[in-house]
Amino acid sequence: MNTSATTTAPLTIDIVSDVVCPWCYIGKRHVEAAVDQWKQANPDGEVNIRWHPFQLNPDLPLEGTDRKGYLEAKFGGPQRAKEIYARVAAAGRNAGLDLNFDGIKKQPNTLAAHALIAYAQSVDDGRHADAIVERLFKAYFVDGEFIGDMDTLVGIASECGLNADTTRTVLSESGTLQQIASQDASVRQQGVTGVPFLVFNNKVSLSGAQPPEVMLDAMKKSLV
Repeated sequence: MNTSATTTAPLTIDIVSDVVCPWCYIGKRHVEAAVDQWKQANPDGEVNIRWHPFQLNPDLPLEGTDRKGYLEAKFGGPQRAKEIYARVAAAGRNAGLDLNFDGIKKQPNTLAAHALIAYAQSVDDGRHADAIVERLFKAYFVDGEFIGDMDTLVGIASECGLNADTTRTVLSESGTLQQIASQDASVRQQGVTGVPFLVFNNKVSLSGAQPPEVMLDAMKKSLV
């Protein structure tokens, strides 16, 4: 690839994900690794990452549900889930993540969490968005926090530099949640059925938590 032609070309990465999707957390690490490599070759290049909502469990009540019952319904029981999550945990470790599935006690509805991400992207030039996304993933998969709780979300927002009172007001508005639900529906209508789903410069798309080298190749192809 002609490096000189890409040093000033912006790289936009649209990521459709859910913060309760372990592969999305792993995919985030792979994106970061690929971006680091791309920036080494293109130190003047601009990278813009935009997050889009996708709810793995859109029918969950807003107050969430018991994790054990959720696993019974989704996998046929905790043992089957444990077998599946063992493989995911191994992939997480390879990406530098220590996923604590046993620490998750309650399965959240993620509509408000997605609303928080959208709000973070809309203020202060979106500079808080990555920290918010990272903190949500960590809260759920590492710390065992219930990210369907308003106080938890506002606390995360405050930690990451957003105004707590304003965040609470935004997340409490029914119109805010309806907008996120509409965005989720729009993504599905466009054919996205699983996450993570990534689009590079509106040209090249990838499905799944592909290895960093695959993502780097997609970045390069999207700039041709």
